[in-house]
Amino acid sequence: MDIIQKQLLEKVADIHEVPTGAYNIRTNGALGARGVTENIDIVTKADKPGIDIFIKPGTKNESLHIPVIISETGLSDLVYNDFYVGEGSDVVIVAGCGIHNAGDSESRHDGIHTFHVGKGARVKYIEKHYGEGVGSGDNVMNPTTVVFLDDDAELEMETVQIKGITSTVRKTSAKLGDRAVLAVHEKIMTNGTQFAKTDFTVELDGEDSSANVVSRSVAKDSSFQEFISEIKGSNRCSGHTECDAIIMDSARVTASPKLDAAHVEASLIHEAAIGKIAGEQIIKLMTLGLTEKEAEEQIINGFLK
Repeated sequence: MDIIQKQLLEKVADIHEVPTGAYNIRTNGALGARGVTENIDIVTKADKPGIDIFIKPGTKNESLHIPVIISETGLSDLVYNDFYVGEGSDVVIVAGCGIHNAGDSESRHDGIHTFHVGKGARVKYIEKHYGEGVGSGDNVMNPTTVVFLDDDAELEMETVQIKGITSTVRKTSAKLGDRAVLAVHEKIMTNGTQFAKTDFTVELDGEDSSANVVSRSVAKDSSFQEFISEIKGSNRCSGHTECDAIIMDSARVTASPKLDAAHVEASLIHEAAIGKIAGEQIIKLMTLGLTEKEAEEQIINGFLK
């Protein structure tokens, strides 16, 4: 692994050396490195690109790293990763994709991740996307996440688009069983002429299931962001979806939250707020010695925390 690839790994997965626990590092469309544990096994798919991950019931305090690194311009990579999380497990999964594009051709990664989370299991899933390079070619990432939560299962998702992604369409769908819990925290920043679309569909089928889907974003320059979210409640349940965006320069942001209640005890809420940075916030920070640009950066960093 060369220095560029090592730097990408650090950006998207905080990996400085061989990670603790199980891991699968995909580099330029092929397996770069893999490690398994007694409780977490990783198997290459036979019929299509990608892997199957099997986590034994009752696995606790273990982690799995599955980053993807692309440093070849013009490469188009597609993977199907399926996670089978055993009952009563409690694990952390760190994904993410980094692209270094030094050429004039498009570099692209499409990842389809499907989670089957067993009864009473808990998963924290962290995914970071990052692009860089001096070339003129586009960096494209289209992640799809499909979630099935059994009774009493929990999935917490933290997804971050750091910078440098020309275009992204991010699709997430989830079906929840009884008392299952889904929490999604999405953070996106776009600039230049970048495009980002997020599309959430959550089906609260289980009794007393709950979902909280929150997206925070900053759109700069002439970039365009589109937020779509639908929560369906077909049982006694609670659901909340929120889009909160800062718009700057000549950017554009649209938000389309939707609720579909099919049960008298379905409690569903949606919120959407789009606006510029308040002038008084900038002035207050400038009185503390910051320049206007430094004040803007400070406000944005705090907003995306």
